[in-house]
Amino acid sequence: MQAKPLQFVLGNEHDCDYLPGRSARSVFLISDRDHARNDYQTLIRQGFRRSGDLIYRPYCRECKACIPVRIPVERFRPSRKQRRTSKKNADLRVTGKPPDFNPVHFELYRRYLNARHPDGVMGESGPEDYIRFLSSEWAGTRFYEFTFGSRVVAVAVVDHLDDALSAVYTFFEPQLAKRSLGSFAILWEIQETRRLGLPFLYLGYWIGACVKMAYKNDYRPIEGHIEGRWQLINDR
Repeated sequence: MQAKPLQFVLGNEHDCDYLPGRSARSVFLISDRDHARNDYQTLIRQGFRRSGDLIYRPYCRECKACIPVRIPVERFRPSRKQRRTSKKNADLRVTGKPPDFNPVHFELYRRYLNARHPDGVMGESGPEDYIRFLSSEWAGTRFYEFTFGSRVVAVAVVDHLDDALSAVYTFFEPQLAKRSLGSFAILWEIQETRRLGLPFLYLGYWIGACVKMAYKNDYRPIEGHIEGRWQLINDR
């Protein structure tokens, strides 16, 4: 039987969250729950992401600034700064949790948003908004706790796919800026992807002109999905 063609719907235009003065739009997959995981695994290779159970990709008429990126983990070598970050956080323990609501995680999430994105609408999220945004029943999602003693200092939300891990979102204790917890979470995800024998860690979208996205350029080499194919966009 021939596979049913994938169907998409174009979302409404809105102000861009990353580039002031520009508008943005996304295209969304129409998918039922039974096929969502397989569709997601196919489409993430074509630059799509998920938000909750929605599978999407930016589809802006006059802008191609959002570049899907992934790290080929076997080729990754940490910089001197990244090695220092790993050493600073060697005392943390990482534990995987199911993608369920956890009040400790939620309070950390709120503190992170209030400190890092005080003007963003996400800071007004309630428990249902939070879990709807990060969790998924079909994406193999795990919430990885980074703990110091009994204190949860960071949470990395990661999707486990058949041939990759996908970093969905990370939030951490804003008072511990010297630990560079966001950077350490990515370094741990790279190590975990390699340990599982998977070739790629997907990091979402990179925008060269956006300061908030600049950190993704620190992980080298990194590949971008440009003009329909994955190609190297930086190296040592």
